[in-house]
Amino acid sequence: MLSVALVLYLTLKGFDQWHIGTLFTTILIGDIIITLILTTTADALGRRNILVIGSILKLFAGIMFAYVDRYLLLVLAGIVGIISPTGGEIGPFISIEQACLIERVKDKAQIAAIYGWYNFIGYIATALGALSSGYMISKLSQDYHVHTVDAYQSIIIAYAVLGATKTVIYLCLSSRIETKSSSDPEQILPTSDLSSQSNKKSLSAHIFHWLNGKFGLRQSKSRRTVAKLCALFIIDAIGGGFVMQSIFVYWFHERFHMSSETLGFIIMSANLISGISAILVTPIVGRIGAINTMVITHIPSNILLILIPFMPTKTSAIVVLLLRFSISQMDVPARQTFVATSVDHNERSAAGGITNLVRSVGLSISPMIVGYLLQDSRKPLLFALPFVIGGGLKLLYDILLYFSFEVSSRSQ
Repeated sequence: MLSVALVLYLTLKGFDQWHIGTLFTTILIGDIIITLILTTTADALGRRNILVIGSILKLFAGIMFAYVDRYLLLVLAGIVGIISPTGGEIGPFISIEQACLIERVKDKAQIAAIYGWYNFIGYIATALGALSSGYMISKLSQDYHVHTVDAYQSIIIAYAVLGATKTVIYLCLSSRIETKSSSDPEQILPTSDLSSQSNKKSLSAHIFHWLNGKFGLRQSKSRRTVAKLCALFIIDAIGGGFVMQSIFVYWFHERFHMSSETLGFIIMSANLISGISAILVTPIVGRIGAINTMVITHIPSNILLILIPFMPTKTSAIVVLLLRFSISQMDVPARQTFVATSVDHNERSAAGGITNLVRSVGLSISPMIVGYLLQDSRKPLLFALPFVIGGGLKLLYDILLYFSFEVSSRSQ
């Protein structure tokens, strides 16, 4: 929902592109902090508990952005809350949810299939959110003559309501989603704590053990693999920060003067196509391996990304955008499968959280630069640079990823 509304909503409230870019950076920095704290303690303190905390923070951020106009308060809300300027899920949810889904699954092909369906449902939900937000804004402002700012504000309020809904849903989850260490807290406590605390479940003891466990990664092999992946993923994420869905919306709005309803339909179509591709990629992962799948699908999508701003007409730019989305997200289930199968089952929340956290670090670097580049749509070269820089960094990531792992690992 926010990918269509957020940038234009903040623009209508009087913030310029540089301030919006800076705000997005603080939001993503806040996501880094929240994700680090919540995901690396999830397996120890209970996945359901952490998901509930995260959804409450999402509710808080939505309320703040809907009703607060002061920039510094929005920055504060962006740091401590969870709000998504990327068009996708941020915060601790995705890595913990994925760990819950495959808690009792060992077969890699099944894991890839589960992640494929998980991403498919996520993209369909994003598509419906984009379509409904564009429709709501158009309907409220044109048919019911609601002030444009208030129409956009209704989308932010809906985001907060969804945060409250997620809280209720997470509270209904069963204990079967918990890993063995979190369902039996005594297993994760140091011996000294067991003797001194008897059977008392101490939060400080959990945190002590978490720190000793190197952010939830207990094995040195897991730490080495995750460290290598983090170094690669941050490059991809920096590139992705130049071309977030909210940036697409603003760029098409300024370049071709599209309405919110049209933009919502385009983003819906893009996410619908991405969802279908997430299902189609599952057998490819099983046949040629996760890394090979990531590279083969990612390279052509990034070439298409670079071409978008050089399309002469609105129609051609939309066609190239949708072609790009038809393959750009195929690497996501493959990446998630590779991360999950590279560590032990009780390290999956931490591994997913750390790699997603690093991606948030990368994403947080770019928005301020994008804000500067998009200040004047009358300068076509500057206006095209986010696509060129983003696509170039993503191509560099693809090449480094391919050569960073041995042949046996690429086909895993």
